Amino acid sequence: NALELSAPASPVLLECNAPTVPPGWLQLSGHPKSIAPLANGIVRKRISGPNDTELLAYRQLMVDPHAIKVVPKFLGVHQVAGEHFIDLHNMLHGFTEPNVMDIKMGFRTFTESEVSNTALREDLYQKMIAVDPSAPSADEHARQAITKLRYMQFRENMSSTQEKGFRIEALRMRGCSPVTDLKTIKTDHQIRTTIGHFVNGRRSIAKDILKRLRQMRTLIEKSEFFQRHQVLGSSVFIVYDDQQVGVWLIDFAKALPLPPGTKVTHRRRWQMGNCEEGLLHGFDELIRTMEAVQQQAQHSSVRHQSRATDV
Repeated sequence: NALELSAPASPVLLECNAPTVPPGWLQLSGHPKSIAPLANGIVRKRISGPNDTELLAYRQLMVDPHAIKVVPKFLGVHQVAGEHFIDLHNMLHGFTEPNVMDIKMGFRTFTESEVSNTALREDLYQKMIAVDPSAPSADEHARQAITKLRYMQFRENMSSTQEKGFRIEALRMRGCSPVTDLKTIKTDHQIRTTIGHFVNGRRSIAKDILKRLRQMRTLIEKSEFFQRHQVLGSSVFIVYDDQQVGVWLIDFAKALPLPPGTKVTHRRRWQMGNCEEGLLHGFDELIRTMEAVQQQAQHSSVRHQSRATDV
């Protein structure tokens, strides 16, 4: 995921009653040209076809009384020039020069089928040592090859994903360029500092985000959709301006139905076959982090008022 200041929309995306891409448009996720804004607070997102995983997910999310309150509103599916698209609520609609953050959820963002092949791969070993030459074990150095699972776990462990169940993907502050090189933000201090910078020391913003995150966690715990699916690679999308705060769960391209008889808590550690992805574990940790950020903002406000009184 990356924040794009101007997402270049393809002619197909903008063919149907769509205006020119407005200045300041942010593409939060997906490939360039996969999402474009339409009129009246709608975005159009390209999908693979009528059986696309994300389309099927949104249709089920919209009839789940709890899940529907967590995600952007699904407004329909369209076929244009042989391509398929879904229309969603534009979460930036109604905000003025907002601050935006994308937080990837879960301690696993890859599917089990992606890493089920145990073949040793030299290309992934080369990718690993290009990032960290000391990462492979002695045996891996000797073989000069690793499995895809080993590589994926190495990549997840570079960020806070494996421990915290979330990682900060990108953010953009008002008037600034997007910051997307955040995947190595890992320690408590680094995470709190980054989110503290995002809320800009504003206690009311931190409070509203925290309230919404707690509400979302409760709704997910009650939702039948989330009881029946493993939800991989979804993000918490946070946006605020001087007037309002918005928080949603987005991206359901890897929201996969659970095999018959399989139950998940969204908190247990993943082992091959148990389908756990850590979505709620990530919410727990993100809420704890936001509590600390709110407390820090409150203390900063008290110190500022104290200094003002002294003066």
